[in-house]
Amino acid sequence: MKKAFFINGGAGRVLCALPALEFYKQNTDPDVVIVSEAWQELFFASPIIRNNVWPVGHKGLFEEKLKDKELVSPEPYRLNAYFNQKVNLVQAFDMLINNHQEIPDPKKFNLEINKVDQVYGHNLVNQVKAQFGKTKAVVFQPFGAGVMKEGNFIIDPSGRSFELRDVFRVVEELGKHYAVIVMANIEVPTTKQMPAAMPTANMLQWMGIINASDYFLGCDSMGQHYAHALNKPATVVTGATFPENISYPYNKDFTIIDNGKEKRKYSPIRVTQDFIADRENEDSMILQDKTFDRIIKSVTDKLGKTKQKDTKIDTIVDAHVHTASCEHSAPPFTKKQLLA
Repeated sequence: MKKAFFINGGAGRVLCALPALEFYKQNTDPDVVIVSEAWQELFFASPIIRNNVWPVGHKGLFEEKLKDKELVSPEPYRLNAYFNQKVNLVQAFDMLINNHQEIPDPKKFNLEINKVDQVYGHNLVNQVKAQFGKTKAVVFQPFGAGVMKEGNFIIDPSGRSFELRDVFRVVEELGKHYAVIVMANIEVPTTKQMPAAMPTANMLQWMGIINASDYFLGCDSMGQHYAHALNKPATVVTGATFPENISYPYNKDFTIIDNGKEKRKYSPIRVTQDFIADRENEDSMILQDKTFDRIIKSVTDKLGKTKQKDTKIDTIVDAHVHTASCEHSAPPFTKKQLLA
């Protein structure tokens, strides 16, 4: 009996399922049915399987595509090799979807960025570089999916996100040398102006932004998966989660700084609810000064230190922002926002 695969979870998790699904289509069933329970737009980035994907709310989906198939919901977090740190998400999905009995080599991503998002990313990165008088741009994603805002505080009980104090420190230090673009979907509470742009962009536009940038710095979240897939150098800082599970230690262009090493306890997400593990892990991303210095050095070692341009000549104080009312044929932009 043929199979239909249901894919759910966060954006990074969905993205990590793509290589295994592509392999399944190419080697087992060219007509495989994939049901997207979340982040359907990410499947559009795969030229191999985009025509095999249906949203879970598609009219008549059960009768037309599913009734005669075995329905499978691959769950990597319940794979023994995963929760024992023998595979990452890409490999775990591969084992579950393609029925590998041995641990497979990590499969490569085959992402295709559409022209609109490529141009969006290129123009936005160039605007930010011009605005801050820098020649190189760094995308900084400080927060994971578990982050929440409580008044003037940003907290992440899951221990995956940068502490707010360290977010400010990173932006200020990297802003001396690079145009910093903060990838976040939550407002950062601060009363002072900081050298960073914080554009409002959707998930596919962020793919274009990271593709046009020179470096990525982030936590256990979506951006690092994009950086790996797009062959961008990156620094990934982990806390409560194991880099062997959620990142790419074998990527020679990745610097992984494991702040939670030897301190964290594995949190069995989607297996049980272990509140003790979460409590013990919640401070896993508090950085000591020497760790902070390592993070900054990992970026400057790769990009070099740059000086600010002569702003009288090169800096565009109020760069043009494309909107739907523009007469020329550029994609619509969202006005970038300074952290203020």
